[in-house]
Amino acid sequence: MSLFTNPNRIPENYGIKIAAGLIVFFIIMKFAGYAHHIELRLLNLVILTFGVYAALKKFKVTHKDNLNYFRGLITGVATAGIGSLIFGAFLFFYMRFDAGMMESIKANEQMGRHLNPYIASFIVVLEGFFSGLLVTFVLLNWVNTDDVNDPQGVSK
Repeated sequence: MSLFTNPNRIPENYGIKIAAGLIVFFIIMKFAGYAHHIELRLLNLVILTFGVYAALKKFKVTHKDNLNYFRGLITGVATAGIGSLIFGAFLFFYMRFDAGMMESIKANEQMGRHLNPYIASFIVVLEGFFSGLLVTFVLLNWVNTDDVNDPQGVSK
């Protein structure tokens, strides 16, 4: 069973897909000349939200429509964390090879003079992780989860 078909590897599967979406969006914005527009980072949240939602739905499908709230929380946060970690690693290597981007960040951001590729990448990972926590919390209140009072494995 591969990573993309294993029902116990959903966070890794969808985390990679989130990272791919974020990387493609970053490259498109970079080549379109919009990489310096901070407002476009909100679209990263849209990519993250769709990825976490897809992971939660896939979990329900592969686990016989059972989604415990806390298992859903772990799945969503892990998915967002993996996606953010891969995207942060990509940005780290990108900023190491594109010195102009790092210089632009240093010149245009308030705390820019204190940043380097390590810190900037870490901030992106941290931001993605906490955005994933918020997104997962919101989505779990929208996606149907198992009722706490219904014991599993007992027929009614």
